[in-house]
Amino acid sequence: MTKSQRYLHYLSFAGAIALGTILRFWHLELKPLWMDEVITALFSLGKGYSYVPLDVVFSLKQLQAIFTFQPGVSCPQIAHTVATESTHPPLFFCWMYVWLGWMSPLGKEWVTTLRSLPALFGVGGIIVIYYVNRIAFFPIAGITAALCMAVSPFAVYLSQEARHYTLPMLLISLALLGLVQIQQDLEHQRGIRFWVWLGWASVNCIGVYVHYFFILAVIAQITTVVVLLYWSRANILNKQKIWLALVLSISGIVISFLPWFLVMLTHSRHSATDWLEQTNYITPLYETLVDWLLMVIILPVENQPLPIVMICGLLMILFGIWIGWQVAQGLKHLWQAPSTHLATFTLLSFSVCVLIEFFGIVYFLKKDVMAIPRYNFVYYPSFCALIAASLSRIPKSKFVVLLVGVLSCIFVVSNLALQKPFEPEQVAQKMNQDPSVPLTVVMAYNDNQDVALGLSFALALEPMRSHTSTPSSFAFLKQSPDFQSIWQKLSQLPLPKPSHLNLWIIGPGRKHRDYPQQVLLSNQRTCLIDAKQYYRIGVPYQLYRC
Repeated sequence: MTKSQRYLHYLSFAGAIALGTILRFWHLELKPLWMDEVITALFSLGKGYSYVPLDVVFSLKQLQAIFTFQPGVSCPQIAHTVATESTHPPLFFCWMYVWLGWMSPLGKEWVTTLRSLPALFGVGGIIVIYYVNRIAFFPIAGITAALCMAVSPFAVYLSQEARHYTLPMLLISLALLGLVQIQQDLEHQRGIRFWVWLGWASVNCIGVYVHYFFILAVIAQITTVVVLLYWSRANILNKQKIWLALVLSISGIVISFLPWFLVMLTHSRHSATDWLEQTNYITPLYETLVDWLLMVIILPVENQPLPIVMICGLLMILFGIWIGWQVAQGLKHLWQAPSTHLATFTLLSFSVCVLIEFFGIVYFLKKDVMAIPRYNFVYYPSFCALIAASLSRIPKSKFVVLLVGVLSCIFVVSNLALQKPFEPEQVAQKMNQDPSVPLTVVMAYNDNQDVALGLSFALALEPMRSHTSTPSSFAFLKQSPDFQSIWQKLSQLPLPKPSHLNLWIIGPGRKHRDYPQQVLLSNQRTCLIDAKQYYRIGVPYQLYRC
């Protein structure tokens, strides 16, 4: 490249980073925390479920005390809490704790601070994917990859989640960078570069402590290297050295994970994964196609009038068909060109291996991971790299993808698309329909996830009720041995004694018929069911008027 071309090239790269940063940090605080983010908050603040008041009535104002930073907590302590109260590896939560410690005191903007580190990891992914494609293909493919990831609605959605998705996505991108370097060394018979193998193995060692699904990425990388070795034209001596490097790398990854291996086995049998049960054999296939579509376009189709849903859905399908054709043509060219054939194979092999693993989980373990779009972070970096490389020599297609991507991201950050599960803000608005009437919400819980779900509703409700002096309270009551115990506990709890009271009962796992016509409170007051105020959004919740 000439000096002016280099200037434009790096200016475009900087522009992609700036655009991606703006989209990831824009409206970062707009959406309320949902259940999984509440779990992140508890562990990352150095706390656990023991800090949540259970089987008592507490004011919504006490939520501030629950979600405050707890200084002096070590990573081993956080790891112990995560091991016993969750089903995830600990490293993300340890790093989040350090980050929140740097940002303390957190103040009223603590939700923005909580989400800002995953957003930064998302920006890091843009930088790394640029180098993946620059090395694997050519410089313009690197720019296109950075732009594609910058405006991907899927990547922006994950970046605005206070969860451990952008960190493993960043680490997988770094691992792919190492994988591509290994492929290039094999192709050009350069021999072994120690720093490449050490870096590649180290990234994978870190990744398995961030998310269990990272293990799928490790297996896919190893499979790809093995296939590349069999296809390689390198001399026997070089192949032997590379086989040795691969065995040593795998051994290092396995040995590094041994301290947490038994914990992982315990987590794999935990009931918290039961909600992923497979429904049928066909659904995961079209769920996969939908997941691919969400990586490049998302229009408002959630909680919208039927005509808007139909129009937006049709536009998304048409765009999916168009970009699918463009990518297929581009991939064909990359596959046939001698200079890009092996790089294309490497990224395709990784993507296909992960997809095979996903379908193995679906059809053999009976867990429909395809139903959860965010889990596709495992192969998204390679998917993005291939799409970008395919479109890199088609300027008009790149422009259309960029324009559609920015529009889609606007819908995402404005909460018009890819809305938070269980919709805590909408639930809170329904519960706050009578702001002048005292309010009590009772969450009937079975496990820690129900507690986290209840906290997400309480956090969304608290700012709505903070502008009034009307009493507002919350209570977690254990469903033990069954839902009937909730009514007995209600009759014993000291509840507010105003002339009027709105009492909402949230009953995970329950049906409409499980709610009785009236409820007796501790002060011998009777609350009557409001038949018109029954809702269900993943869990049912019913209003009683006292």
